[in-house]
Amino acid sequence: MIVRLSNGREIPVEMHKIKIVQKIDLLPVDQRLKAIEEGGYNTFSLKSRDIFIDMLTDSGTNAMSDNQLGAMMVSDNAYAGCETFYKLASAIEDVLGLKYVLPTHQGRASEHLIAKVFIKPGDVIPMNYHFTTTRAHFELAGGKVLEIYADEALNTQSTNLFKGNIDLQKLNDVIEKYSRDKIPFVRMEATTNLLGGQPFSMENLKRVKEICTAHKIPLLMDATLISENSYFIKMRERGYENRTVAEIIKETIGLTDIIYMSARKNSSARGGLIATNNKEFYERIKPWLPVYEGFLTYGGISFEQMEAMAVGIREMTDISVAGSVPEQVKYFVERCVEKKIPVVTPPGGLACHVDAKLFLPHLPQSQYPAGALAAAIYIVSGVRSMERGTISMDRDQDGKEVYSDLELARLAIPRRVYTMSHIEFVVDRLDWLYNHRNLVGGLKFVEEPPVLRFFFGRLEPLDNWGVKLAEAFKKEFGAKY
Repeated sequence: MIVRLSNGREIPVEMHKIKIVQKIDLLPVDQRLKAIEEGGYNTFSLKSRDIFIDMLTDSGTNAMSDNQLGAMMVSDNAYAGCETFYKLASAIEDVLGLKYVLPTHQGRASEHLIAKVFIKPGDVIPMNYHFTTTRAHFELAGGKVLEIYADEALNTQSTNLFKGNIDLQKLNDVIEKYSRDKIPFVRMEATTNLLGGQPFSMENLKRVKEICTAHKIPLLMDATLISENSYFIKMRERGYENRTVAEIIKETIGLTDIIYMSARKNSSARGGLIATNNKEFYERIKPWLPVYEGFLTYGGISFEQMEAMAVGIREMTDISVAGSVPEQVKYFVERCVEKKIPVVTPPGGLACHVDAKLFLPHLPQSQYPAGALAAAIYIVSGVRSMERGTISMDRDQDGKEVYSDLELARLAIPRRVYTMSHIEFVVDRLDWLYNHRNLVGGLKFVEEPPVLRFFFGRLEPLDNWGVKLAEAFKKEFGAKY
């Protein structure tokens, strides 16, 4: 909830009480340098014990509500036909308006099943923007991802409130070029993770649906962040300011033919699902669920987490839950803008995204500026962020580098985990690093997996810049910090 202070400043106030805490430690800079070196300058390889504030991701790192924790105690552990599944199915029908539910262990498992069932070699999949695992699954199935975002989507210093929109003319052009026979579905992501958590508008979604209907092409949605996308529609789109988040969610989902989602984000549980009102789609996927995930009524999810998921699906319609991360991100971004730190604007969902191209203009993309920035952030702060740039791409079939449209260091905000003081600390360290950005150099791969290399790849700093950065930090702050 946003409140106005007596001095006129607006700040987000957490609409919850903290009853259980977990101790964290801020290691001295020398120990942080050693940790990132041992981790191959890849923040995924850092150990939790070495991290002060963990902003790697909001996936599975959120705080559950008391109602979710209580529900976990009464789960039904029957392998088939468990009552816990029917609670989840009821929540999906009530909140999303969908009656056919296929549980999976997480979002990428849903992507795998969708790719297996719907995509054949030579297909093309238009979308507002890809996600890393989405592209991997769709391409492994023989498809080609076509990103048909509006040109403004790649402008990180923007005032466009809906940079997650699909370009309607480009969509029509793709359909005319490839024909509906080569397009298994059009995919919309709410919100576009790799563009900086940017939402699409309801108006755009309606126009996309009209085009899909006219050409008899299904509309698929990654609804992982549907609660936040709906919050943005309420706050930013004319005509929706008096609608509830619950109403906007149901209207949004009602325009789709099939959705999938990871429950590890908006519903603060650990699982995933595919859902639809199309019985044919449901029946096509259902036989493969036991092969890859688990029986129809548990799908590879623990029963306790399924209970939490059912509660979380309902809770994400509460405006204080739906708006908790967007408003913290907004505050985070605005504080960075005040310090002239180049971040993605307007503020999106999920995270504060630092534009590494603008932060480190002296580094070419071949030296992985987003990865270098993520490593540098950890060295000077103990804060773990995630590279979302060229390292998050994979090489082409000829082994050539595929450069990312954007080079972002993503500082994700897990739901109901961190407070204003944590954000202020991160802003302060980003400010110091920006003023010493000339000390940050590039990276090179020394171990490079063939797919999703950002998870396990190991890199080295060019010209040993990590040591130089740590020494400069220590000179100003002392060895303690």
